[in-house]
Amino acid sequence: MPDRRPFSSMALPMILLTACTSPAPESADEPPRPAADIHSVARPTEIAVSHLDLDLSVDFEKRVLTGRASLTLDRRAPADAVFLDTRDLEILSVTLDDGTEPNFELGEDRPFLGRGLRVEVTPETRVVHVDYRSSPDAAALLWLDPAQSAGGEHPFLFTQSQAVLARTWVPCQDTPGVRMTYEATVRVPPRLLAVMSAENPTERSADGVYRFSMPQAIPSYLLALAVGDLEFRAMSERTGVYAEPSMVDRAAWEFAETEQMMVAVEALYGPYRWGRYDILVLPPSFPFGGMENPRLTFATPTILAGDRSLVALIAHELAHSWSGNLVTNATWNDFWLNEGFTVYLERRIMESIHGHDYAEMLALLGRQDLDKTLDDLGDGHRDGHLLLDLEGRDPDDGMSDVAYEKGYFFLRAIEEAVGREPFDVFLRDWFDSNAFRSATTSEFLAYLGEHLIKGDEDLRQRLAIDRWIEGPGMPAGTPAVESAAFAAVDAQIAGFAAGETSAADLATDGWSTHEWLHFLRGLPEDMSRQQMAELDARFELSATGNSEKLHEWLHHVLANRYEPGYAALDGFLTSMGRRKFLKPLYQRMAGEDDLKPMALDIYRRARPSYHPVSVATIDEILGWDS
Repeated sequence: MPDRRPFSSMALPMILLTACTSPAPESADEPPRPAADIHSVARPTEIAVSHLDLDLSVDFEKRVLTGRASLTLDRRAPADAVFLDTRDLEILSVTLDDGTEPNFELGEDRPFLGRGLRVEVTPETRVVHVDYRSSPDAAALLWLDPAQSAGGEHPFLFTQSQAVLARTWVPCQDTPGVRMTYEATVRVPPRLLAVMSAENPTERSADGVYRFSMPQAIPSYLLALAVGDLEFRAMSERTGVYAEPSMVDRAAWEFAETEQMMVAVEALYGPYRWGRYDILVLPPSFPFGGMENPRLTFATPTILAGDRSLVALIAHELAHSWSGNLVTNATWNDFWLNEGFTVYLERRIMESIHGHDYAEMLALLGRQDLDKTLDDLGDGHRDGHLLLDLEGRDPDDGMSDVAYEKGYFFLRAIEEAVGREPFDVFLRDWFDSNAFRSATTSEFLAYLGEHLIKGDEDLRQRLAIDRWIEGPGMPAGTPAVESAAFAAVDAQIAGFAAGETSAADLATDGWSTHEWLHFLRGLPEDMSRQQMAELDARFELSATGNSEKLHEWLHHVLANRYEPGYAALDGFLTSMGRRKFLKPLYQRMAGEDDLKPMALDIYRRARPSYHPVSVATIDEILGWDS
């Protein structure tokens, strides 16, 4: 029987926390040299996984995936073992492509990172087969009972692999610095449809067996699987939507601008390289707004507002097809290379479709979010830097508005310094030159210096690059954002706050969701019960179907102890699991002695339907001890 003695992580090579470990390839044909990643035991400079072949069976009753992962090895240096990441996986057996059973060993169990799997290989080994079973508590997998689905008749399963959760359902080199193609065979109960971040079926298979192919190389965090009672609706020749039957037509209407978005971003940054772009609307327990799984964005139903007012999220996930999926952050310390770029592209898409002021409203709301995040972090906090330091931490902890919004404003500062047209040319060249590769912050800065700054010391000084990358907060000279629409909203807020304008007299006709959010954020923290009641009666805020508006309103409900809004709060927190909304509402209640019992009661009922990503966050906020 193969040796299963645990190995110590101390035996692994020392890994320096730096963004400067991976020089850019010399040519498009040269394989990228992966950066060291403190969140993975993989040694891709020796052996990298270049292709994954999955054969999985989905067992809803036991809540496990069982099957085989066959990993094709790309040898880059002499080595007698390949290192894989696992977490809470039961390794049943390991075999090599010649049929032999090698020695393999699992390392020590490390918090949130799991156990490294070391498999001995020969110089001739090209494929390693790992037979395994996932845990019912695998952090990437959310198993929903029929009652938790929209239709109420069939169970539902979906994955969330970012940041380091792919290892909880697939043994792999779970680092964004390694990219691989994949194929999969997935067996599910008949009547259910399986979809992945790959080429997908549009109709159910009679026997419940589905086969998938992803011919473009992707990092492990973009591995994705969903199984449920799904239907498909085409929106154009290359776009479509999957959802449960009760919401698929509604979703297809909501996302009808998707093709227009694709045309807009292609005009700026080159052709879409992934074949199709489809969207999967998940059950409400999905912890994020969206996840950019290639070919198939996973999206929250909370953006189905009925008026297409929240589809900037779709523009964001589509933009990841260039920034993130095409050119990926090499380590999670470089996360801003994904999200800062993507927010920039998102706003350029929305400007192209809806105009400059629309995009400026988005930018102003983003700046408000960023300022609150920086204020919560406090002066000088390391997480206020673009280049993160996540040593000893779950990389999920670094996924704040800093990467998104500070990253956006850095890129906008460059655009304003050099001009939009030259910056667009630069960005397209960056995507083309680094397509299907992973990059570090230092690589981007080197590329910026060579292709845009070009020795212009005055420009370099004006950009204050070091201050953006390695400094907290926002540098002096951050681009100013102005919105005529928001200025008009500010006048309404001022009149209401001063008591000069009643709720009945507020001029809100034709307001977009963005104007409403700015209004709600700008209202006084302390309002009378009469003011709250008048606002609620006039605008039906407690009953709104717009999740963004409701979230902002519920903060006022809590701040002012407006009891008529408590039912809306309860319904909101028990009907969806999007962490963006959950976290601040639970934080507000947890900090108030009279509100915390209500928070605990709601959470006790809602917790079973939340994804583990959200559960981990709210458990910590409430000091939950299950």
